[in-house]
Amino acid sequence: MTHGAPAGGSKQNDPIASTETWFVRHGLPYFVPGERAAARDALTPRRLVPLGIAVALGAVAAAVVLAWAVGDLTLGAAGLTIVGVLAAAFYAVTALRGRPILVWAVNRTMSSLHLLLPMVTRALPLLLIFVTFLFINAEVWQVAANLDGGVLWLTVLMFAAMAGVFLFTRLPEELEGADSAVDADRLRRACRATPLADEVEQLIHDDRVDAEVQAHARVEGYERSNLLLVMVVVQAVQVLVLAVSVFLFFMVFGAVVMKDSVMESWIGEGTHHFSAVPNVSVELVQVSVFLAAFSALYFTVVVVTDETYRDQFFTQVKAELDRAVGVRAAYLVLRERSLPARPDDDGTPPTVVIEPPQGPAG
Repeated sequence: MTHGAPAGGSKQNDPIASTETWFVRHGLPYFVPGERAAARDALTPRRLVPLGIAVALGAVAAAVVLAWAVGDLTLGAAGLTIVGVLAAAFYAVTALRGRPILVWAVNRTMSSLHLLLPMVTRALPLLLIFVTFLFINAEVWQVAANLDGGVLWLTVLMFAAMAGVFLFTRLPEELEGADSAVDADRLRRACRATPLADEVEQLIHDDRVDAEVQAHARVEGYERSNLLLVMVVVQAVQVLVLAVSVFLFFMVFGAVVMKDSVMESWIGEGTHHFSAVPNVSVELVQVSVFLAAFSALYFTVVVVTDETYRDQFFTQVKAELDRAVGVRAAYLVLRERSLPARPDDDGTPPTVVIEPPQGPAG
C-alpha cells in the first residue's frame, strides 16, 4: 500500500502530508522532517556566527546611544540585554521554527483562560496573601522604588532567566515514559480525529505493525526537544498571564489605597506621578513590576516542585503530548512504507533495498 500523494493530488488526499500539517498546528514542527532539517541548518556555525556578530554590534550601539541619551549606564546595560534576548527570541521563532510552538501554547492558554484562575487558586492559595503582605511592606518599597530603571529591568530579566533555567532542568522529568508502551490500542486512541484515523484502522490489523511501531516509538534528539519546548512554553505563557494579572491587581490596589504621604515616608523622598494618571506614581509601577516578576518566579518553582500542583498543571499537556507520540509512531511507520515516493530530509530520494524473492520452502 503506497501512501504517497497521487500525481496532481493535494495534501488533503495524502494522509502523510496532512499529518505533517497536523503536527505543525499542534506545536510539533520538529516531528516533520523538513522542519527539523531547517532548524538543524539554522544552528550551524555558518548561520549563527555572522548573525551573532551583527546582533552584538547592533546591541552595543543601541546600548551606547540609549545610555548617552538618558545619562544612565544601567539603562544601557538593560538595553543591551533586552536587544540580545529579543534577537534570540526572534531567531528562535523564525529560523528555528518556533512559531508553531508559541502559537499553539498561546492559543491553548487563551482557550482555557477560564480554567486558569480556579487552577491557580487551588494550587497556590497563599500566593496573593503573600505578595499582598510584601506590597504593604516598607522594606519592599525602599528596595523596588529606589531601583534605577535599568536595574529594575535587569532584575526582572534575572527572575525570568532563573525561572527558565528551573523549567528546563526540571520539566524533562515529566517526559519520562511518554514514548513507552506504544501498542495498537494506543495508536487507535491517539490517531482518532487525526488525518491517520482511517490508515491506522488498516495498520493495526497487520502482523508486522507491532515490531514497526516499537522501532519508531522512542523519541529522541530534536523531537524530544520539541516535546520539552512545548511544556516550557505552555508553562511560560501561563506564568506570564499570572504575572500580568498580579501587576494589574497591584496597580489598581495601589492607586486606590496607597497615599502619597505613606509612599514618601517609606521611600524617604517625594513620589513622581504621571500627568495622564494622577493616582499612579512611578514608584507604584516599579513596585508592582518587581512583585509581579517575583510572583512569577515563585509560581514557577512551586508548580514544578510540588507533586500535587504538577498534576494539576501538567496532566492535560502530558496527555496531549502522549497522544502526539502515538500519532508520530503511526506516521513514521506509514512514511517508511511509502519511502519510494518520498525524499529524505535533505531532499534526495531515499535508498531502498529490494530483497530478491525467496523460493518456496523446502
